[in-house]
Amino acid sequence: MTAELVRGQNHPLSQARLEIRVAADTPVVAAATLGDEQGRVPGAEWVVHPGAPTLPGLEVSRQAAADHRLAVDLGAVPEAVHRVHVLLALPAAGGPVSFGAVAAPFVAVTGLDGTELVSYTLVGLDAESAVVALELYRRQGAWKVRAVGQGYAGGLAELLGDQGLPQPHQLASGIHEAVARSLARAVPMPPPLTADADRPRQTATPAPGPEQGSTAAQGAHGAVSPQPPLSPYGTQPPGTPAQPVPPHGSPASGTPQPMSPHGSPASGTPQPMSPHGSPASGEPQPMSPHGSPAPGTPQPGSPYGPPPAVGGPQSGYGGQGASDYGGQGASGASAAQPPAPTVGGPIDYSHPRRQNAAPPPPPPTAPPVQPGQPAPPVAGDATGWSMDERLYNQVWGMFEDLARSTAAYRSAVDFADSRMEKELDAALADPRSRISGQGDAAREAARAKQAQLVEQARAVYDRDLDQLMAESEVVEPALPPAYARWDNPVWHGYRVPFEVPMAVRLGDLHLPECAELRIPMLVRLPLERGLWIDSGAAGSLDGSFLDAHELHRLAMDLAVALAARLIAVHPAGDFTLHVIDPAGSGAQALAPLARAGVLAAPPAVGAAGVAEILARLTQRVDLVQMAVRGGAADSLPPGVDASEQLLIVNDFPHGFDDRAVTQLRYLADEGPSVGVHLMMVADREEASAYGPLLDPLWRSLMRLTPVPDDHLADPWVGHAWTYEPILVPPGSQVLRQVLSQVAAARTKYS
Repeated sequence: MTAELVRGQNHPLSQARLEIRVAADTPVVAAATLGDEQGRVPGAEWVVHPGAPTLPGLEVSRQAAADHRLAVDLGAVPEAVHRVHVLLALPAAGGPVSFGAVAAPFVAVTGLDGTELVSYTLVGLDAESAVVALELYRRQGAWKVRAVGQGYAGGLAELLGDQGLPQPHQLASGIHEAVARSLARAVPMPPPLTADADRPRQTATPAPGPEQGSTAAQGAHGAVSPQPPLSPYGTQPPGTPAQPVPPHGSPASGTPQPMSPHGSPASGTPQPMSPHGSPASGEPQPMSPHGSPAPGTPQPGSPYGPPPAVGGPQSGYGGQGASDYGGQGASGASAAQPPAPTVGGPIDYSHPRRQNAAPPPPPPTAPPVQPGQPAPPVAGDATGWSMDERLYNQVWGMFEDLARSTAAYRSAVDFADSRMEKELDAALADPRSRISGQGDAAREAARAKQAQLVEQARAVYDRDLDQLMAESEVVEPALPPAYARWDNPVWHGYRVPFEVPMAVRLGDLHLPECAELRIPMLVRLPLERGLWIDSGAAGSLDGSFLDAHELHRLAMDLAVALAARLIAVHPAGDFTLHVIDPAGSGAQALAPLARAGVLAAPPAVGAAGVAEILARLTQRVDLVQMAVRGGAADSLPPGVDASEQLLIVNDFPHGFDDRAVTQLRYLADEGPSVGVHLMMVADREEASAYGPLLDPLWRSLMRLTPVPDDHLADPWVGHAWTYEPILVPPGSQVLRQVLSQVAAARTKYS
């Protein structure tokens, strides 16, 4: 599993032979310095760069490129070397002048088999044109890697000088000259990558359709023919004439693939939110955007976007290699098939199984701006085959950006605090300075440094927040009903849809550092995890306390709002609501659903009603499972309702015997795979009276709260996010209007 680092974090390295992969939005220069125990670089012979691309245990590219692979053999590094710093710099000849003008670079440490061990996105860069990305260092005989992210506005010269190198300006000029001499062979920036290979979010470009083609920029026009490569772990001494090497990296294989951490945190840690929510165990799982979407929708493990449209070896998208979709494969390609495209020729990037012949509409573009001003954000500016898909991917991109920016800010504050503590301890260690003016001055200087570092980190964080706030202000009004809040005007023009959307909004998420920035909590459809609306919370985050009756009323209001939203975003007849209300305590909250006539039957009351509806839904699960396993999914008995089913259970566990509880557990485990979902409104403390019997039921459901509560975690950093429910505004008639349209459409459909 990949360790995704933030600035200052370290991780042990279990392998000696490694690759360091770099992915950037623009061609960059990759280099490395070798340092002693103090991190000092004694001379230019301790620097590996495009002019001297190999040193014992290290090799870098001779060109500036958007993708690099640096070969590292820690076992071959001289014993005197204790630190290896990986450097990135912008070329001096043309192109962007600072990293703040391009997307954040991404670096990953991988094994020789391509397994990603450590990854780090260099966020927070602004006017810097050179940066120390990673540090590999010895610690007690073992090697570790640390995410550094230290940038230098003065470029390579300032960076090298900071590492103690004599005459840094002369060496920096030599590096840039070496890069300029190799521009004829420079690897150009690849076309914008799509979701799975695109760590930093970029502006989307329209994907060509089946009738369209695209040119793969694999090399500059007139590039020299590749020469035999050097050993990936060259050991030639400095001064030996370097041999030409082929371009390093490729978009298809050199860029890291996003992954979502999985784990089983102990009870009490922030509970998971999977957007469609199927946990591996029942403990809180991080919210992650993977699932089983239809062709063309984001693939598993991708936070935002469709699969990478890159032709290459073993590609299913029209490239060369063992392809099942028209590429030149090793298993019997017929003569009728078109030949595989050559390098630099047209490549068909269309999805091989996509049925629509027309290409997707182009994404919206930003209006023109004054020179030197950043482009304003645009709603739908993400990858996708429809506007809904683009907005979904854009929201998830905002979610990830905020998580990582906050992680960088918190890491910077922690570093400033720890540095201040060390300096204060040093000032107090000398008894002579404890009560003298010298000690007071040292303490004041330490506090001033800490305040300065925190202020700098906050300035960068505020810049990121301003960008995300501007993006949120244009994205929120553009959301479709399934993604929008109840107070969004889009609901006033609501019409019953003809197809199921990608996702549905269950609430809002925010962090304490920026409570005003709300991220929509979008969960993929169909739901793969039921919901537990906890009516037993003792108080809210703002310090207010609510009695049990008020909390139960709010929980039922949330359940009705979510149920109405789910039935409203499905086509007529494709979603059925059932309610269990053993004591009738939820009659007032359920009145809007009952009056509109969108319930399959009146709420079940009493033990007999509970047993009847649970038996019916359990039988439906069994029948559908048998039909699917037998390959006869379209041969169900006439009386079986094939639509999605949602069972709302109020006041659990009142009115439930052991058999009913067992049936509920069965529905929670087996129901989502065949279209039967649970929504429990209950107090976990009361349900705990059943002992460990209900633990699997609790763990298999996603917990939501009727009041703001910080119990959900993101999949990238693991922050505790505050969930805030989205209820119908008091006095609003939007719920009644939406439900009346749903009821009218269902009547017409039936």
